[in-house]
Amino acid sequence: MNFLDIALIIINFCILTWSMLFNKNRTRWMIASLIISILTVFTHMGIEAYRWQMIPAYLSPIVLVVYYCLTRRKKQEGERVNIATKSFFIAIYLCIAITLPLLMPMIQFEKPTGPYAVGTTVYHWIDSNREEWYTKNPKDKRELMVQFWYPAKDEGSKPLASYISHVDEIAEGLEKAFSIPAFTFKHLGLVKTHAIADATLSDAENTYPVLLFSHGLTGFRNQNTFEVEELASHGYIVVGIDHAYDAAATVYPDGRTAYLKSPNLTESEWDDHIQLWMDDVDFVLNQIEKLNQEDEKEFFTKHLNTSRIGMFGHSYGGATATQMLAKNTRIKAAINMDGTLYGDLLPESGIGKPFLLMSTPVLEDEEEMNNYALRDKHALANGGMSLTIPHTDHMSFTDFPLFSPLLREGDSNPEETHQIINEFSLAFFNRYIKEFDDSQALEKLAKKYSKVNFTIPAPIK
Repeated sequence: MNFLDIALIIINFCILTWSMLFNKNRTRWMIASLIISILTVFTHMGIEAYRWQMIPAYLSPIVLVVYYCLTRRKKQEGERVNIATKSFFIAIYLCIAITLPLLMPMIQFEKPTGPYAVGTTVYHWIDSNREEWYTKNPKDKRELMVQFWYPAKDEGSKPLASYISHVDEIAEGLEKAFSIPAFTFKHLGLVKTHAIADATLSDAENTYPVLLFSHGLTGFRNQNTFEVEELASHGYIVVGIDHAYDAAATVYPDGRTAYLKSPNLTESEWDDHIQLWMDDVDFVLNQIEKLNQEDEKEFFTKHLNTSRIGMFGHSYGGATATQMLAKNTRIKAAINMDGTLYGDLLPESGIGKPFLLMSTPVLEDEEEMNNYALRDKHALANGGMSLTIPHTDHMSFTDFPLFSPLLREGDSNPEETHQIINEFSLAFFNRYIKEFDDSQALEKLAKKYSKVNFTIPAPIK
């Protein structure tokens, strides 16, 4: 809860307690307290905007009116309500008012630590050479929404970008994915990021390296805002791709929405399906090269260093990043965040490029039963790196644990986990994309965070 949430609850419940337990039915004081309660509610709604989690606190003035009317009637009938009963009601009501905003809080992202302000802008690209696989209509072409986060000039006059610009559609898609009512996600549309909408690209450097981000199945391009903003603040142009129909929802400029339609596929079919995502990435790479030649928005012309491109992704997006690293010469280094390695089995000799596999802890007996252990072994062969972060689950590598404590693994601390992910991601890309001199940065981080398990497996003999 933020300061205004706490202030609203404290003020209204102090008024409610005083009115029910200590006020001797003095009408003028009851009216004055009711006015204060109403003003507090409307002030909160005016500044913070309406949020469903705060409904119990918003209802405090109505509870006061109902109580006042009942006590007037009971006084006329010569009845009194026991103080213990009143106290019990206030306690239960207060618990409900506090619990809801704690379980579904207004999330706040950590401020990026880099020297640059962060800008963001969105592009709508149509691949005229590919039919849309999901609609089966030969007239439909593959359409992608792509978002850029980039080093920007600090333009304080421009507004900060919303976390999710089409929250109704995203919430509906997340409901399909997680069977959680859509309304519980609606408040995410009120969350602001640290990125400035359509800010001017910083001119501190002539060109900037590019990092592609691929979300997980049922996710969306903004799902790793904690990470993309941090990387952008350190001088990277990060490009997030919505893989239409495999994302929670993709909203096009004309209002059409490609809702989640991920099919129920077998493991081998998921191996084949990844080609769709790889084709998306390949198309985006082509568009980035065109953008570097001429950007209609005049942001990135001649400012994209297309010789220094990396990629990272979560889950199925992580698997896509791995396959792109292995098969596309334009991708120089990649991070897979807890993604099962779908797609073709990689060579036994490894990928031959810088690769980092981030993962959750796996018990030994589970690892032995894992059908994809061989895939991991090949991916990590001859120089691949592995980072295991304790107290994490699959969604710990995204923004989702910030949404609610109910989406966290045990006593995990999402802020700490995100800090570890950010520092290792930045050190990895600095070494292999920017080619910084500090060749021991990753090893230093492993010592700093002694509880993580960072390894470079021995070469396969």
